[in-house]
Amino acid sequence: MDYRFSDAMSNISPSAIREILKYSSDPAVVPFSAGNPAPEAFPVSRIAEISARILSERPITALQYGATEGYQPLREHLCRYLKEKHRIGSEADSLIITTGAQQVMELAAKSLCNAGDVIITEDPSFIGSLNSFRSIGAKLVGVPIRPDGMDLEALEEALKANPNAKLIYTIPNFQNPTGVTMSWEKRQGVYALAKQYGVLIVEDNPYGDLRFAGEDIPAIKTLDTDGIVIYAGSFSKVLSPGMRVAYAVGPEPVIRKMTVAKQGEDVHTNMWAQMVTYEFMQEGFEQHLDSLRAIYRKKAELMMRLCDEHLVPTGITYLPIEGGLFLWATLPEGADMPRFCTEAVKEHKVAFVPGTAFLTDQSVPCRSFRLNFSTPTDEAMIRGMQILGKFAHEYLK
Repeated sequence: MDYRFSDAMSNISPSAIREILKYSSDPAVVPFSAGNPAPEAFPVSRIAEISARILSERPITALQYGATEGYQPLREHLCRYLKEKHRIGSEADSLIITTGAQQVMELAAKSLCNAGDVIITEDPSFIGSLNSFRSIGAKLVGVPIRPDGMDLEALEEALKANPNAKLIYTIPNFQNPTGVTMSWEKRQGVYALAKQYGVLIVEDNPYGDLRFAGEDIPAIKTLDTDGIVIYAGSFSKVLSPGMRVAYAVGPEPVIRKMTVAKQGEDVHTNMWAQMVTYEFMQEGFEQHLDSLRAIYRKKAELMMRLCDEHLVPTGITYLPIEGGLFLWATLPEGADMPRFCTEAVKEHKVAFVPGTAFLTDQSVPCRSFRLNFSTPTDEAMIRGMQILGKFAHEYLK
């Protein structure tokens, strides 16, 4: 039979990350390719204890259907927590619990964009969100990212050139894939331009709680007196990605329409996972975040030291980070990055993600690649960087 796929899905290729993860299943491969939390970061015993209590005391609530908007105690707690700790949310805002933060992007795009509408994103950016936008037929327009965040001059040019732009998508904290953090001045600039040109902002913040150095920078959402920012947060990197609990805070009419869209997708987010998340936040949550920061501080400092020892002498550069899970490295001028990545995994058993996977236009030349330091053990990280440095020395001669 001749299978004819939709136009939107015909334009989406398999995730390069998922393809590389196939190699990572080989225990001999050092996995710098994934974005998984460190195994030691999972609060397994606490989740088991909370789960046992829930299933003993409130089993039907955990196993029954729930409201699309989310488990009410969790929603109420998050609203208070975000206002008190991060100054996020106003009387004009509402909150919805979603099945992972990527669903926030998909629901927002589905609710606000028609096929052919423009979504402006950082370039490079998170491939999952880019593919969600592509799946609804949106046109992606990339704006270069600098060491202090999105290029504001290029952003304004993109807004002028695309009057049908509906959304600006940004990851301001420890951006995936570059690890870059947007400065406060640029956050104010992005908000001002969005307001000037009548475009909504989707602020994706899955890594903000993983700051292990430097000072916190307020969210763009804290500036939102005009109802133009949809803020996405997630428990995937601080609790468990497998539980798939995230949330969006945004203008009430937008969240209401996203709720309708979610009803047609998965009805509601896993009730047991929402209840565990709520109970986990009631006691010791800040101490848990502190323990995560200590884990990732140690692993990130090790990774950057190894880059200095093994990659920088070969001519490879990287962007230092203050949080998150990723480093963005760049080969010298003239190097063939896709071939470098392929040979590294196939011949030397070191896996990382080619930078082209994160571009709005994957045909554009790119010399950068993403390294993850949270997944491998420290021993594997040391061994993998030694191998990668030796290979890079031979490859780049």
